[in-house]
Amino acid sequence: MDDAVARALAYAKAARPGFVAQLKDFVRIPSVSADPRHAADVRRCADWLARDLRRIGMPRVRVIATPRNPIVYADWLGAPGRPTVLIYGHYDVQPADPPDAWRTPPFEPTVRGDDLFGRGASDDKGPLFAHVKALESFLRTRGTPPVNIRCLFDGEEEIGSPNLVPWLARHRRALASDLAVISDTRMLGPDRPAMTYSLRGSLGLELEVRGPRRDLHSGAFGGAVHNPLQALCEILARLHHPDGRVAVPGFYDRVRPVGPDERSFMARRGPSDARILRDAGVDRPWGEPGYSLHERTTIRPALTINGLSGGYQGPGGKAVIPASAVAKVGIRLVPDQDPGEISRLVRRHIARLAPPTVRVAVRTLQRARPVHLVHRHPGFQAAAIAYRRGFGTVPVLLRSGGTIPVVDALQSILCTPCILMGFALPDDRMHAPDEKLHLPTFGRAIATCIHFLAEVPVSLSYNEIH
Repeated sequence: MDDAVARALAYAKAARPGFVAQLKDFVRIPSVSADPRHAADVRRCADWLARDLRRIGMPRVRVIATPRNPIVYADWLGAPGRPTVLIYGHYDVQPADPPDAWRTPPFEPTVRGDDLFGRGASDDKGPLFAHVKALESFLRTRGTPPVNIRCLFDGEEEIGSPNLVPWLARHRRALASDLAVISDTRMLGPDRPAMTYSLRGSLGLELEVRGPRRDLHSGAFGGAVHNPLQALCEILARLHHPDGRVAVPGFYDRVRPVGPDERSFMARRGPSDARILRDAGVDRPWGEPGYSLHERTTIRPALTINGLSGGYQGPGGKAVIPASAVAKVGIRLVPDQDPGEISRLVRRHIARLAPPTVRVAVRTLQRARPVHLVHRHPGFQAAAIAYRRGFGTVPVLLRSGGTIPVVDALQSILCTPCILMGFALPDDRMHAPDEKLHLPTFGRAIATCIHFLAEVPVSLSYNEIH
């Protein structure tokens, strides 16, 4: 093992208690990007992250204002002739609703056993921080990382990165990099590391149904006025066929077929139906027939109802016909499906379903294209070697059902190949109450990131020669 790597690993091991304490401070900040009430908290989190980057020795750190949430950028470019690695992560988090479903408060990070509980601990503050601590381990021992570094940390990933993408387009030349590494995906288990080579895209819609000009007494008007909440539920119920297929005409027309060889590969390497049901905490499956649960969540598109509001939500009952009702609809897309085209198809279908007794509006909240990565890039080789050294075993290649909007932008705008190195676990409860980070995995993740930075120049130069 290279002496510089050995010293970095020793530093990281000795500093691990301090790293966990810092991570708790990071998680403590409620950087919820979807809620404007937390805008000041998101800015505070960006400032905290920038201070930590300066503290570890990154020479140029900027907090870049956007129309909404800041971008945190840092670089170290002191190794001419060596590759440049762009590290992407996001410091914004999902809302913590419902707060009373948490065993401990979501923004009071708590260690229980081997896990750190708190919103954003796994998605994505912990994995992001693993890369930052790997950098610190080199800067505090060797004085320099083994490659040139750009850090790009997003405050809007959970809402589709609407301001990061145009910023990338304006600065594409200044951000030139040999590869980007992103840790916002899952492993199969604590001892089963995984690299993701395909992501679903996403389309977020808000469907609003309006009826009377004001809330009405249901005793005075029930049976005479079409209830907007009822009308909304009737529309939503017709977005799927009884067998689980999406009922929007044309929805599946452009779905790229997956051949039997890859389906066989996925069956061997991916989670079983029983494992997915166990991770979800349910007894029976649901969804499109003819596919395993792993296939349904990766190579097939899906439409889900993510939220429903309207009428009285407090304790007890209230005899009311609400003036309006709203649903949040999330659509996951697979290669060759276009978010714009799917949006038009869904809007057209909803317009056909809408009764004349109410008014219906559909708004687009976010969109991202699906991506399929070239996993023969030498960066994948560097990551595989790093995983083997950090976790003691080679990673498996997986498709993911999730979406990372920036991946398509990095590849299409910057022409930068992306490597997706997952460190989250299936039971980390991302986007749910009691989200957690497995601390032993966090420690191995830092070691893996150290090995990855050291291996990148070796793998890239070997492939250039051969």
